[in-house]
Amino acid sequence: MNTVTVEIHLTDEDLTTALREDVRRGLTAEPKWLPPKWFYDARGSELFEKITELPEYYPTRTEKALLERVVGDIARLAQAEVLVELGAGSATKTRLLLDALTAAGPLKAYVPQDVSVSALRMAADEVAAEFPGLSVHGVVSDFTGTLDTLPGGGRRMVAFLGGTIGNLVPAERAEFLGGIRDVLEPGEKLLLGAGLVIDPAVLVPAYDDAAGVTAEFNRNVLHVLNARLGANFAPEKFAHVAIWDAAHDWIEMRLQATEPMTVHLPALDLTVDFAAGEQLRTEISAKFHPETLETELSAAGFTTEHIWTDPDSRFALILAERC
Repeated sequence: MNTVTVEIHLTDEDLTTALREDVRRGLTAEPKWLPPKWFYDARGSELFEKITELPEYYPTRTEKALLERVVGDIARLAQAEVLVELGAGSATKTRLLLDALTAAGPLKAYVPQDVSVSALRMAADEVAAEFPGLSVHGVVSDFTGTLDTLPGGGRRMVAFLGGTIGNLVPAERAEFLGGIRDVLEPGEKLLLGAGLVIDPAVLVPAYDDAAGVTAEFNRNVLHVLNARLGANFAPEKFAHVAIWDAAHDWIEMRLQATEPMTVHLPALDLTVDFAAGEQLRTEISAKFHPETLETELSAAGFTTEHIWTDPDSRFALILAERC
C-alpha cells in the first residue's frame, strides 16, 4: 500500500484559540453571530450526514449526480497530475474525481485538506488502499488561512466542492479565491461547486426540514460552546429559524431565544444577555447566478473554462484556470 504523509499545521490548541476568538467577537457583536464551522463536533457531523439524506435537502445528491455525469469532461479539460481537495472530510466524492483523472492522464498525487486529523487520516488511508501507486499527502489546516501550506509539484487542480463557498460573505470569498490564485501556477485549475439561486419554496425547506434534523444541527453549536467553553446555554430554549434574504441571495440560519436569558461562558470570563425573540445568526449559505460566479472568479485572477449545471439548474460545477 502507498505511504501516506500527513502534515499538521493546525493543532487542538490552535482550534481552541480560534473558537475563543470567534465566540467572543460574535457574541459581543450587534446583532450576535457565530461562524458555522463550530457546528461540527462528532454529533454535529453525524447530524449533517442525516441532513444530506433528507428529502428536502437537495444540494448533496444534486452535486453528486452532476459530478457523476460530467466528471469525464472535467478530467479531460483539467489534465491534472495532482488533485488537491479542500475540506475533504470523508472524501466520498473524491473517488469519482480520482477515477476520472487516473483514466485521463498521469495522476500522481492526492492532497486532501481538512481540520480534523482523524477524518483526514481515515480518508487518506482509504484512498491510498484503493489507488495503488498514488501518492497521498494530507494537510491538516484551516483552508481559509493556510493555503500556503499546500504542497506543489505537478500540475494541480484544487477542488472545493459541496457549496461551502456559500458560507463566506463576498469579502471573504474574494480573499479566499485570491488566496487560491496566489498558491497556484498559471494554467493550474480550480474546480468549484456552488449552489444556484432557485425558488425559495424549494430552497428554504432544505434548511428547515419537517423532521427537525436541521434544527438540532443548528442548536448543536450551543452544545459545542457548553462542552468546550463551559457555557450554560439551554439549547432547547432556542428556536431554529431559516430565512431567504433575496437582497443578498443567501439563506440565513439563526437561533431565536424563546425567553429572556443570561448565559455565562467561564472560559472567556464573559456573560451574554439574550432578550426574548433575539436572534443569533449561525450560518449564511449564499446561492449564485452563474454570471456572478464568473465575475468573482475573474476578479480573483481566474478564467472560467466551463460551467456545468444539473437539469433543474440547482447546482453548478465550475472549472476555472489560474491566469
